[in-house]
Amino acid sequence: ILSFSSEQQAATARTAATMKFQVFAILLLFTCMYLSVAQGSYDNCCLGYIKENEKVPKRNIESYRIQETDGDCNIRAIVFTMKKRRDGVRKTLCANPTETWVQQQMSIVDRKTLKKVRK
Repeated sequence: ILSFSSEQQAATARTAATMKFQVFAILLLFTCMYLSVAQGSYDNCCLGYIKENEKVPKRNIESYRIQETDGDCNIRAIVFTMKKRRDGVRKTLCANPTETWVQQQMSIVDRKTLKKVRK
């Protein structure tokens, strides 16, 4: 019959506790890394829409892109890129693609782009 002394049992318990802590630490590390990567993926994603009554400077809209609900982004949106400001910064605005004013602005930008291409 195998019997463990109290010292061997204590050593086994310490080893098990150490292993549990190491596994916990590794899981915590991977969780933190995953969350930081997930947050970074929203860098180019719209998280909400601007409303038309928020005085959108429509004449300053230069281009747009369509944001789809793929793996990174949660909402479908039209991302308008504004002309550069005096400080050299380009502002972007996120708009709801189902709103009429957004569709009108997309058509206006498309016509301006087509005119530039034909020149």
